[in-house]
Amino acid sequence: MARTPLSWLAERYTLGPRSIRAAAVASVVAAIGIIMTGGVVRVTGSGLGCPDWPMCTDSTLAPTAEMGLHGAIEFSNRMLTSVLCVVVGWVIIAARLQRTPMPRVLRGGWAQFWVVVLNAVVGGVTVWLKLSPYIVAAHFLAAVLLLTTAVVTWDATLHATSGGVMGEAPDGARTAPSERARRLATALMAVAAVMVVAGTVTSGTGPHAGDSSDVPRIGLDWTTVTVVHGVLAAAVLVLAALLFAALRPDPCGAGARRRTAVFLVALVAQGLLGVVQSLTALPAAAVILHLLGAAMVWVGALRVLLAVRPARRPAPDGPEAAALPAPAVRTPEHAA
Repeated sequence: MARTPLSWLAERYTLGPRSIRAAAVASVVAAIGIIMTGGVVRVTGSGLGCPDWPMCTDSTLAPTAEMGLHGAIEFSNRMLTSVLCVVVGWVIIAARLQRTPMPRVLRGGWAQFWVVVLNAVVGGVTVWLKLSPYIVAAHFLAAVLLLTTAVVTWDATLHATSGGVMGEAPDGARTAPSERARRLATALMAVAAVMVVAGTVTSGTGPHAGDSSDVPRIGLDWTTVTVVHGVLAAAVLVLAALLFAALRPDPCGAGARRRTAVFLVALVAQGLLGVVQSLTALPAAAVILHLLGAAMVWVGALRVLLAVRPARRPAPDGPEAAALPAPAVRTPEHAA
C-alpha cells in the first residue's frame, strides 16, 4: 500500500472519539456560517465589493481602502473559505487518526473538501458574471450541498462513536420503520429540495439584487414565485405532520419521532418569518434570519430522513466493529 502523510501519522498517533465528534459539529456550524455570511454580502450590496476573482482586483489580493466597507465584507466572506478548509481538514485528520477505522466518516470529510472547492469556484464565476441571478442561485445551492455532506458526516460520526445517537436506539437494535414512514420521509426530503430551489428563484426574482439595481433579475413575477414557494412549504409541513403520526412512539422509533417534531417546529417558525419579511418589504435582518431558518430546516429534513432510513446491520465502522467476528481465513490445508 502507498504510504501517505496521514497513514504515517496514524501509525504514531491516535485520537479519541470526542475529537471526531467535535470536528463534525464544527463542520456543520461552519457550513451554516458560510450561508449566513453569503446573505450578509447580498443584503449589504457587497457582491462586487471585490470586482475580480481569485484576486480582489487585477493587482491586489485584498481590497484597498478605496473599496470601503463593501470590499471588506466581500473579502471577509472569501476568507471564510480558508476557515472551512481548516475545519474540513480537521474532520479528515481526526477520522483518519481514530483507533478504530471510520471509513464512512473519512469519505464524508473528503466529500466536504471537494464541495468546498466547488463552492469557491462557483463563487468566482458569480463575480466574473457580475452577479447573474442564476449563478447566485447556484452558489447558494453549492453551499446547501456542503451543508448536506457535513450533516451526513456528522450523523455517521454519531453512529460510529456510540453505536447510535444519544436517546435513540443504535442501528442494529432499531426496528425497521414502516414502509409508509419511509415513503413519507423520502417525499418530504424531495419536496423540501424543490422548496429550497424555489427559494433561490424567489430571491433571484425579487429585491436585494446585490451590488446595484442594475444587476439583472430572473424574468419571472415575484408574487407568483413567492406563492409557489409558500405552497411547497405547506406541502412539506403536511408531509412532516403525516410522518410524525406514522412513526411509533416506542423506544426504537422515539428518536425519529423526536427529530420530526423538532423539524415541524423549525418549519413553522421559518414559515412565519417568511410571511413577516414578505409583508414588511424584506428588511435585511429578516432576510438573513430567513437564510438561517432555511439552513436549519434543511438540516432538520436531512436528520429526519437519516433517522427513518431502513434498519441495517452495524457496519465495521466504530467501536462496534471490535465485536464483529473476524472473517474466516482460507489456509493451504482448507484448499487441499
